[in-house]
Amino acid sequence: MSIDWKRKLTSRKFWLAVTGLVAGIILAFNGGQELANTVSGVIMAAASVIAYAIGEGLADSASASSATYVLDSSEVFDDYEDEDEEDDTAEFEELAKLNGSEDKE
Repeated sequence: MSIDWKRKLTSRKFWLAVTGLVAGIILAFNGGQELANTVSGVIMAAASVIAYAIGEGLADSASASSATYVLDSSEVFDDYEDEDEEDDTAEFEELAKLNGSEDKE
């Protein structure tokens, strides 16, 4: 069983559990309520930054992997102009025969 750390580190429940554990340990060793509150606040602030950084990283990697190529219209027309017009006419006649739509004389 592997742990999905990305999901864990962005989970609010995980950070609340960590904060509760740390605050409980501080109180158990007579650290005082004020210290427990301060440390809990620091942990939650750090958790917010960590979750934001991981979330933005995942969003950036997703958008980078779905990049699209924009075709320049000059590329299309350059390729079209290179074709031989007679080949186009022959292809059209062959397709017309296959479709049965050739003009009957």
